[in-house]
Amino acid sequence: MSGIVIVGGGQAGAALAAKARALDADVAIPLIGAEADLPYQRPPLSKGYLLGDMARERLYLRPSEFYDDNAITLRLGAPVAGIDTAARRSEVGGDGLGYDHLALTTGSVPVPLPAAIGGELDGVFTVRTLADIDRMEPNFQAGARVLIVGGGYIGLEAAAVAGKLGLKVPLVEMSERFLGRVASRETADIVRAVHVEHGVDIREGVGLERLVGEGRVTGAVLSDGTMLALDFAVIGIGIRPDTRLAEAAGIACDYGIAVDAMGQTSEPGVWAAGDCASFDYRGRRLRLESVQNAIDQAEAVAANMLGADTGYVPKPWFWSDQYDMKLQIAGLNTGYDRVVQRGGARPCSLWYYAQDQLLAVDAVDAARDYMVGKRLIEAGKSPDPAVIADPDTDLKALLKA
Repeated sequence: MSGIVIVGGGQAGAALAAKARALDADVAIPLIGAEADLPYQRPPLSKGYLLGDMARERLYLRPSEFYDDNAITLRLGAPVAGIDTAARRSEVGGDGLGYDHLALTTGSVPVPLPAAIGGELDGVFTVRTLADIDRMEPNFQAGARVLIVGGGYIGLEAAAVAGKLGLKVPLVEMSERFLGRVASRETADIVRAVHVEHGVDIREGVGLERLVGEGRVTGAVLSDGTMLALDFAVIGIGIRPDTRLAEAAGIACDYGIAVDAMGQTSEPGVWAAGDCASFDYRGRRLRLESVQNAIDQAEAVAANMLGADTGYVPKPWFWSDQYDMKLQIAGLNTGYDRVVQRGGARPCSLWYYAQDQLLAVDAVDAARDYMVGKRLIEAGKSPDPAVIADPDTDLKALLKA
């Protein structure tokens, strides 16, 4: 069989398959996923699903009938063993599967805690797949002691669920402060206050020296010498692009699977989209780990496979739900030199500027600020920071300026 072979059954793979079918009624589209489940949403895993507020079926992006009705052939629980780019052939479950175009939508994988410091003990979990959540969920019992390692969004969302369920939650972040790579100090201060209010013991500038236990984790030794008794641990120290197949096939990788503006890799007929793909953005290699990018880039790649020849222009947005707080982010704050706050602690919004250019907006329980900020950024408009800070400013009027 030839056609468009999609390797990776996540958000990007599912979006690419649906778009390709919408554009071409006849092309063969096998979608290969290493996991046994239908393609599903990942963001709710560490939020509603872990909390028990979201049924498994609601995670699925499409019902199984969609794939049948659209002649998208699912091969689930079938990891690809290798790719022969010269022969345009992939190896799946002992079978050779030829392709005209191959899309790598392999996503990303968690950075594991090294075995030498307890990463392989029972009761140590990462947050990435449905199986990860299913394994850890029984441990989320009121009164249990869970150590969260890492103060990024995954760790903070897991801490919020644990706090809501009545667990005892220390969180350690080895950097000076959590969210240090992705958010301003002002945003981090607001998020921190919410977690402290809910009883999370946040320890910044403190790393994990090792986890201890005989077979199963029972405690942790921190870099400041503190010893903690634990029932389990959640590791959220980052993710990395899953480039294993690409590297083995000789496909160029640079901070991810390197693609051009069209989504093509260094090998003819091979494309990439989503978390695994890196592309040039304002003169540097960038990966966007977001639902927005997974969908939009995948749809752009599908169109380009079928001859559109249109460059992908990202319009980044993200979100994080923690307790009753909703943090919405538009744009990328890389290179900011000034943060302007609109409003008090909550609701409020933080506006990132590089000199006079608006780069990004963090909106905390401020949906209107988020929507206006997103539209301004996409339109290339940069209101005067003093105007943004003025509580009497009608934000919507700025869209017409």
